[in-house]
Amino acid sequence: MTSQQIRQTFFDFFKSKGHLIVPSAPMVVKNDPTLMFTNAGMNQFKDCFFGHSQPPCQRVADTQKCLRVSGKHNDLEEVGHDTYHHTMFEMLGNWSFGDYFKQEAIDWAWELLTERYGIAPDRLYATVFEGDEANSVERDSEAFELWKKYLPQERIVLGSKKDNFWEMGDTGPCGPCTEIHIDLRPDTARRRTDGAALVNAGTPMVIEIWNLVFIQFDRRADGRLEALPAKHIDTGMGFERLCMTLQGKTSNYDTDIFQPIIQKIADLSGRRYGGSPEGDVAMRVIADHLRAVCFAIADGQLPANAKAGYVIRRILRRAVRYGYTFLGFTQPVLCRLAGTLAEQMGGVFPELKAQQTLIEKVIGEEETAFLKTLEVGIGLLETEMGKNASHSGRRISGSAAFVLYDTYGFPYDLTALMAKEKGFDVDEKEFLKLLGEQKERSRNAAAAETDDWTEVHPADSIGFTGYDTLETRTRIVRYRRVKSRGSEHYQIALAETPFYGESGGQAGDTGVLMVGGEEIKVVATQKENGLTLHITERLPASVQADVAARVDAPLRLLAANHHSATHLLHFALRRVLGSHVEQRGSMVSAEGLRFDFSHFQKVTDAELEQAERLVNALIRANSPMIERRSIPVEEARKLGAMALFGEKYGDRVRVVQFGDSVELCGGTHAAASGQIGYFKIFSETAVSAGVRRIEAAAGEKAEEKLYAMQSAVSKIRQMFNVSDIRAAVSKVINENTELRRQVKDYTKEIVAHLKESLLQSAEVRNGIKYIEFVKDVPAEKIRELAFELRACGGDIVFAAATSAPNPLLMLMLSDSIVGRGFNAADIIREAARSIGGSGGGQPFLATAGGKNPEGIASAMGIIRGRVLG
Repeated sequence: MTSQQIRQTFFDFFKSKGHLIVPSAPMVVKNDPTLMFTNAGMNQFKDCFFGHSQPPCQRVADTQKCLRVSGKHNDLEEVGHDTYHHTMFEMLGNWSFGDYFKQEAIDWAWELLTERYGIAPDRLYATVFEGDEANSVERDSEAFELWKKYLPQERIVLGSKKDNFWEMGDTGPCGPCTEIHIDLRPDTARRRTDGAALVNAGTPMVIEIWNLVFIQFDRRADGRLEALPAKHIDTGMGFERLCMTLQGKTSNYDTDIFQPIIQKIADLSGRRYGGSPEGDVAMRVIADHLRAVCFAIADGQLPANAKAGYVIRRILRRAVRYGYTFLGFTQPVLCRLAGTLAEQMGGVFPELKAQQTLIEKVIGEEETAFLKTLEVGIGLLETEMGKNASHSGRRISGSAAFVLYDTYGFPYDLTALMAKEKGFDVDEKEFLKLLGEQKERSRNAAAAETDDWTEVHPADSIGFTGYDTLETRTRIVRYRRVKSRGSEHYQIALAETPFYGESGGQAGDTGVLMVGGEEIKVVATQKENGLTLHITERLPASVQADVAARVDAPLRLLAANHHSATHLLHFALRRVLGSHVEQRGSMVSAEGLRFDFSHFQKVTDAELEQAERLVNALIRANSPMIERRSIPVEEARKLGAMALFGEKYGDRVRVVQFGDSVELCGGTHAAASGQIGYFKIFSETAVSAGVRRIEAAAGEKAEEKLYAMQSAVSKIRQMFNVSDIRAAVSKVINENTELRRQVKDYTKEIVAHLKESLLQSAEVRNGIKYIEFVKDVPAEKIRELAFELRACGGDIVFAAATSAPNPLLMLMLSDSIVGRGFNAADIIREAARSIGGSGGGQPFLATAGGKNPEGIASAMGIIRGRVLG
């Protein structure tokens, strides 16, 4: 069976069992602060398990794209080195929300595996939860007895809490699970060793293939387990492992899921897959990481320097490094593989084809940027290893690893891997200490401590009334306290609410809750797992009383107008720039709007003006907002509704239309386009490869900005005392350019003279020319002087310091001095303690800043002592 047939068989089987087949949720998670990426098939149904929303059907099945590269689910180090670990993978799953339970889940799993897929029953094993005295949970005897219908007792293995009790997190829905394992070893090996002894023992050919989770408890914050009123089924089967089994392979990478990509890599590298262990690992890593990066970008997560974006950049760079080191790829190659992936999987995941141009552009630019620094970074690491090669332990310092990470963007695991290949290890403890210090310095907020929910009134569902009204009579359903950085606030959920929770780029509402004459301010409104949370600084005196929930109307109106303006802007940009333009993100609030969109070059001033004029024409047309609140998604597509990248849409959707602008959207909007009043673009910039950003404002906020600009222009005119400001400013710029040139020429003469003077007065010892320079001159001039001296050649050490405005140290070593084993970064870090600071840099050039100018003399003494002895 091909992978497509295997997947379709799964869908057909569960459809025959009354399941609704739903599309995969995006791999990039939104509106869930506990997750960056979907790491399990159940993630999209979390709010159903929590009771915050109703599932589309009581029986559901799908294939879910997942990513596991952080936390307890971190398979990154094993990827490519073994046969079955991946970063991005598909999880086939079936769910029951209060419908069937253990018997049906086990019966159908056995039927599908043995009858539909034809897996030999004697190769299958089941694990069952053995119980846990500490949590007062008994052995899952029910599952054990059910398995005895299909398996002899010796092939039913009891498992610990770690292996056979599934938990969503520290709190929340949880329960025992039963895993199905398969023994793929040859018959001779099976006869020698009983497969039951190899279950969960890390044997590559005796592996878990399917996990059936029985969600029947709720874990409270104090650790207690309470029985859920409704029991649920949550299963997950690894698609790649299933294909390996059914296609008779011994590695996931040998299946038709990966082979087209691997063969393309082999062609591009001129090497044969199977030719060498190192080359094979590299091809597998690239094939795996390519999938993770492409799917993430297709779902809207671009590589970046923080959070989810950093994870994607880290995966991409790891793939580039393997290709560079083991396959000789010195030019971008992953971007050339994206088309192969889109062709192979675009039928099941159409977003790959729809976003192919963007994916190729983003990956290509990321590869180009990293390849430029990769060679430099490898050189620095090899220098570090060369220095330590003769030392006992062959160890790379954590500080060196941190410089690679902090200065060159090398993930720690990449440094550790490269060191390991040469027989070195890395001082991880020191690295983590330095990383922790950096995070502590930049941390904006401490971790929050969240209490359990306190239930007040029952509610089958929680409704949103904010499309129709800004005030609703309601009551509190539940609340909880959150402590953070010594302060606390409350999250309140209402039975019905007019407050819009922050989502889809639109800021959440503010307002008040009136409870028995008491006014409780709502300072923000957020969404978490489908639940609208009203953020307040205190609780009302009576949480049982009726509530009048009242939104701040003026602020809501401004935000709604800005949201509607983004729809019109999207429409206008597609008209002006082309149909390739698609929204890549937005931020709308009462203050203004930010709109990110796909476009591969700077938008010209003329194009921006044309788009702005078109938006204002649409505003003047005063088209009414036509809302189709809940229509079938297919009907919405026939209307031409624009769907946003990385968003998951159900069977029924909300459509918002202004004239010819038609989009799927859950946000709040103007009653008619004329309500927006006026639209003005203030800036257009690049966000990343292939993505541009427009910042704009509408209505009174646009007026405020324009009046401020007009006032500034008037003041400039008064300053120059001219009517033609452009001519006056142009003249000043030209004069300033000429003066800068003259100053630069004069500075060059001074630096050249100073260089000669310093060389003549240098202290010479052991063949080293040691130059010390302590004067309060600008840091850039000291740096310029350092490079002038370095260009002279010879064994030169230049140590400089300045005390204004803050103490600064700089140390430059010529290449020959670095070759002797000296490292400027190491020396400067030691010296920096004398000025109460820290520093770092490269082996040949390093700087440090501090707070204590009185320590400069001591710092210079340390540098001199380290260099001259």
